[in-house]
Parts: sequence; C-alpha cells; structure tokens
Amino acid sequence: MKPSKVRRQLAWEAARLIHEQPDLRRSDALRSASERLCPQGVRPRDVPSNAEVNEQLRAQVRKGQATTWEQRFEHYAELLNPLASVMQNPQTHPEGDALYHSLQVFQLVAEQNAYDEELLTAALLHDVGLAIDRKQPLTASLAALAEIVTQRTLWFLENLAIAQQLLGGTLGIRARNRLETNEDFDEVILLAECDLAGRRRGLPVPEVEAALDTIRQLHEAGD
Repeated sequence: MKPSKVRRQLAWEAARLIHEQPDLRRSDALRSASERLCPQGVRPRDVPSNAEVNEQLRAQVRKGQATTWEQRFEHYAELLNPLASVMQNPQTHPEGDALYHSLQVFQLVAEQNAYDEELLTAALLHDVGLAIDRKQPLTASLAALAEIVTQRTLWFLENLAIAQQLLGGTLGIRARNRLETNEDFDEVILLAECDLAGRRRGLPVPEVEAALDTIRQLHEAGD
C-alpha cells in the first residue's frame, strides 16, 4: 500500500475509535489503530497528524447525520449521553460532568421560557461538541447538529459565547451592536445567563429522555 493510503486508513480507524469512545485519547486511538491495521509496525511518515484524525472524525459525524429529521431526537440522545463522561474544570464547573451541566442549563431556561422549542434545544445541546473534540467543541457541535436542528438553534449556539462576553463586559462595540439588534437578543442573553448559572452542585435536573420529551411535545404541539 502507498504511504498516503496507510495514513488515511490509520486516521479513519483512529477517528472511528474516538467516535465510539469519546473519552479516548488520540494517542491511544492511533496506537490501537496501528496495532490493528499494521501489526508489523508503522513508519513515522505513515503516522497521521491530529488534524488528519479530526478531519476523519468530522466526516464520520457528518455521515452519521443521515438520520432523518423525524429521527433527530434519537440522535440528540446519542450526542448527549457521552457528555456524562466529560469532566470539566472544577474551578469553572464545580457541578461536575458536562451532561449534568447541560441539563441544568435546560432546566433553568425552561423555568423562564418554557415554550420556545428552538431555544430549549440550544440549551440542552449547547455542549455536545465536548464529547467529540475537546479542543474545538463549538465547531464540533455545529458540525454534528447542522442537519438536525434549525438555523435559529444554530444561531443561538454560535452566539452563546458572544453573549457571555457581553455579560462580562468584554464585547466590542460593533459586535455588541450586531447582537443587540438581532430579534433573538433577549433569548440568547437568557441562554448565556443560564449557562453561567447552571454550574451548581446538587441542582435537581430532568433525565435526558424527559428533557427530550419536553422538546418533542413542543414540536408536536406546533405542527
């Protein structure tokens, strides 16, 4: 086999392992891929970079998006459940894992805006990228959700960090004006506030399926 083909195969296999086990380190995934595909050893020039593995991972995520719009709630659950194994910085997230945080944010938003399906979807799914790519979680989230959420939900995800900068007083004037003139300004600020507030230990939250049922019922009521 040509070296380029070996690199692609190793990158694809490592990405497959990470996709199945989101907490698996890339170095461990590459070692397992090498042992499986090249038991006689791998030449240094055939070892794919992290960027190549990430590219294959994103491709596999997109392939998984063959899920139809009607089946999207199953896909939401598949993206959410791995977050239970994603532990965050205890200084900024003392509540623990990313799933517990996501459910807190969902609950807090629901208490103040219980009928906005797209906002609640953003609240629940805003951190799913953490289980895909810890270095670029927003990019991973947007790629994973591109075909199974609305453009408005994607807008909330894209502008969450910007809204948090506004709350923190670090957002520039032009960016602030762009955000404030958007018709969903109040909603994205609410999302940002709940994202910051949803970091408490012991806060009661719904189970994943109960949260998804809430969103599903809102969708069905709107049909």
